Amino acid sequence: MAYPTVNGPYGLIPINLIGGQVFAGATRQIPIGSSNDTAIFFGDVVKLDSDGLLQKDTGTSAATPVGVFLGCSYTDPTFGKVFRQYYPASTVASDTVGYVCDDPDALFKAAVVSTGTTISYMGRTDANRNATLVQNNGSTITGNSAVGIQSTTGTATTLPVRIIDFVPETTIAGEPGSYTEVVVKWVAGVHRYTNPTGV
Repeated sequence: MAYPTVNGPYGLIPINLIGGQVFAGATRQIPIGSSNDTAIFFGDVVKLDSDGLLQKDTGTSAATPVGVFLGCSYTDPTFGKVFRQYYPASTVASDTVGYVCDDPDALFKAAVVSTGTTISYMGRTDANRNATLVQNNGSTITGNSAVGIQSTTGTATTLPVRIIDFVPETTIAGEPGSYTEVVVKWVAGVHRYTNPTGV
């Protein structure tokens, strides 16, 4: 089966851990405040607010992530306990929890964009460089994120993600060594669990 065409960014999707360790789907359940007014989509970067509650991390060239959002559950007044691919903004429920891939060693697959949702590419020379997150609104139809990785890389230690590898199936025809999907991890000290400064 042919690898699907990458038509747009879809957030950060955990694939394994650094060193080839398996990502077994483990998540941490973190409460989301009732009436949180920002939607959070599957694959969005998330952080903790000052009350220890989960919210979307809208950072681009700098971020304070606790992980990546992989859905939520809460008690709906009509349907009872539900699991959702995304958190609808301003959901009123006292028991909402987000499922978060919070392992600082997680590796994520993500799409490369130039700006917005326009697909771009990176080359092998971008390996081991740092990159910016590109924030876009997710889809309330699929529940999926539209966060991408900016195609221009750098060396600043404040940038949130490190380019680890490339998805070989996404090499551009006629341009060997150019890829539309990359494998990334958090830059050292960016993830809240590895940042030596307590908050």
